[in-house]
Formats: sequence, structure tokens, C-alpha cells
Amino acid sequence: MSAHAPAAPGARLKKLVRRDTARREAPDAAHRLSPLWTFIAWLATLAFFAPVAWMVLTSFHQEADAATNPPSPLASPTFDQYRLLFSRDITPFLLNSAMASVISTLLVLALAVPTAYALSIKPVEKWTDVMFFFLSTKFLPAIAALLPVYLIVKDAGMLDNVWTLVILYTAMNLPIAVWMMRSFLAEVPKEILEAAEVDGAGLPTVLLRIVAPVAMPGLAATSLICFIFSWNEFMFAVNLTATNASTAPVFLVGFITSEGLFLARLCAAATLVSLPVLIAGFAAQDKLVRGLSLGAVK
Repeated sequence: MSAHAPAAPGARLKKLVRRDTARREAPDAAHRLSPLWTFIAWLATLAFFAPVAWMVLTSFHQEADAATNPPSPLASPTFDQYRLLFSRDITPFLLNSAMASVISTLLVLALAVPTAYALSIKPVEKWTDVMFFFLSTKFLPAIAALLPVYLIVKDAGMLDNVWTLVILYTAMNLPIAVWMMRSFLAEVPKEILEAAEVDGAGLPTVLLRIVAPVAMPGLAATSLICFIFSWNEFMFAVNLTATNASTAPVFLVGFITSEGLFLARLCAAATLVSLPVLIAGFAAQDKLVRGLSLGAVK
């Protein structure tokens, strides 16, 4: 006789019922937790947005109201700080930032897309070594390269020149763009490219008319990130420019003086400087979300 008697049919049936009940109750438990996770997500969103909202609110105050301790958020609003900004002529600084950021982003895309194409769709030999080389260019801290860059730019006679910033921003953002675009282009179906080659399409046609439309979310995400990095860059801008090519972040530093911190005016200037990035992000948010998640999951 066997040492273990077979389980009774009733016991086996009860076990199956308990397993099925647990399986059906699991989604209900997750459904009960969803309001909690929604509440936590809203709390995190408000925590990240609170400093930005406070900055915008402070920009509509007088300096005396902004400097009170504790602050007075219910003080009467005013547009005086914005009028003072435009009377101080913030426009050239915004134009310099826009020129350096937009042109460098276009150059980065023009160089990164063919490079990523060669590293993903038509991989070259030892492409992993090439990718590591691009990554290794970001290992050196920017502050360590400041003095050599300054001496080279000075000898070239390009101090206080917007085109100097365009070249530097292009070099700084190119490795990031290549890494991002390679993951995006790896998702392009190979069948489409093979059909284009059979029809006799050359490389420029493949890149412009086939790869670019398919990888548009990735292009949008890469271009927006490169634009934000260029727009926010401060160290090279403040050390390599003086009056003709100063950018918006350099303009903000002018409100931190030996006479004190002009908090309301600084918040107004920071709000104006943040608007182009916010507008670009909202305009491309659907492509940005798709692009950032395009190469994440196979």
C-alpha cells in the first residue's frame, strides 16, 4: 500500500476553487489600490510643480513683498517686473540662446541620424567600440575642459561669438543624440528598408523619406533634449561671452549683485527664460512620450 493516500476528490475541488477565487480577487485588490497610487502620483506631481508655481507667483510681486519672511503670496499682483525686464532689453539674450540652441540642435540631428543609421541598421565592424568611444567623450567633466577650450577659442579670435557656442553645444550633445537615435532606429522594420533598396533608393532618400518619418517620435525626443541642454547651458556661455553673445542663463546672473538679490525680478526673468522650453515640450509632448519609450521595451 502506498505511504500517501490519494487526496479525496472533494479536497481537490476545494483547492481548485480557492485558487480560482484568489485569481479573481487579485485584480480587485489592484483596482482597490489604484486610487491610492493615483493620489501618490498627484502628490509627486504637485511636489515637483510647487517650486515652479511659486516662481511664477513671485514674479508678479513687488520686491518688498517678495522679500518678506514669511513670504506673502496674497500680495497685490503687478506687471512691473516684466516691464523692467524688457526695459533692460532681455531680447538680445533670448535671441542668442535661441540661435545657439536651434542651430546646434539641427547640426546634431544632421550628424547623429547618419551615424546612428550606420551603427544600428547597417552596423559597421566593431560598432560597440564606436558606441563606447562616443560615450567616453562624456567622461571628462566640463569644468576640466574649460581652460583648454578658452585658450583655443581666444587664439582663434572667437570669444564673445555665438558661433563658438553653436560648435561647443553641437559637440556636447552629439554623443547623447547618437546613443538615443541608435536605439530608436533599431526599431525601424528592416523590411521597409530592403524594399526601398530593391526600388533603387539611395542613402539620402532612405534617410529623408523612409527612416525620418518612421523614427519621427525618436527625432522629436532627441531634438527636444538637445535643445533643452543647449538652452540651459551656463558654464561655457558665462566664460566665453561678454556682451554680444551672452545667453539667457547669463542674463539671469545679473540679478544677483552686491546690493542684494532682486528676487521678484529674477523670478520674472526665469519665467520668461523657461517659456520657450515649456512651449516646445507641450507642442511635442505626444511624440516625446512615444520617443522616450520607443526603444525601452523590445
